[in-house]
Amino acid sequence: MIRLENINKTYFGAQPLHVLKGIDLHIGEGEMVSIMGASGSGKSTLLNILGILDNYDSGDYRLNGKLVKNLTENQAADMRNQLIGFIFQSFNLIPFKTAMENVALPLYYQNVGRKKRNQLALEYLERFGLKEWADHYPNQLSGGQKQRVSMARALVTQPKIILADEPTGALDSKTSAEVMQILREVHQTGITMVIVTHERGIALRTDKIIHLKDGIIENIETNDPDSIDFSKEIK
Repeated sequence: MIRLENINKTYFGAQPLHVLKGIDLHIGEGEMVSIMGASGSGKSTLLNILGILDNYDSGDYRLNGKLVKNLTENQAADMRNQLIGFIFQSFNLIPFKTAMENVALPLYYQNVGRKKRNQLALEYLERFGLKEWADHYPNQLSGGQKQRVSMARALVTQPKIILADEPTGALDSKTSAEVMQILREVHQTGITMVIVTHERGIALRTDKIIHLKDGIIENIETNDPDSIDFSKEIK
């Protein structure tokens, strides 16, 4: 599903910053992996490249068998819309839109009619236990509810891949455990999932942990998340 070969990325400023240094990575269809690393290790840059939100300087990135390189802005947007759902630490909900309208928004960009996209948005809110909150605005929701709205929005287009950037970073430990249980359940439907996190307890709930250090993959750790009691809070 995701294949990176010798990916390099440098940011040019007063002093060039070589952020990714020859990244080789394969993530198979249906895998759930996490990316860990200290601040400045390159994990956010890597996630932005995976999400076609940033370009890379050299190497090859293939997504679902297609080479992602030298795309126009429209081509990149189309590819994201067809394949990728995003979940963010800060939720990125539009404050003046209701929960239903936020979830329906990606369908608007796929030219789905208003009646159909609102119907689908309600179905996904119901799936996450939020149907009764459909007409509420983000400032009327708790952090956990906002993240569930964010997850519904990411899934409503039925993407092949979910990219999550610190999805529990703004949540307490109990709500983090609930969110990760939902993500595990979503993953079990066959969706490929990549989660950037600095929390070891979150990473242990994924099948593999990719450890980044100074722009290189230091090691890849394999887990058995099925052995973890999801009812416990994440520490």
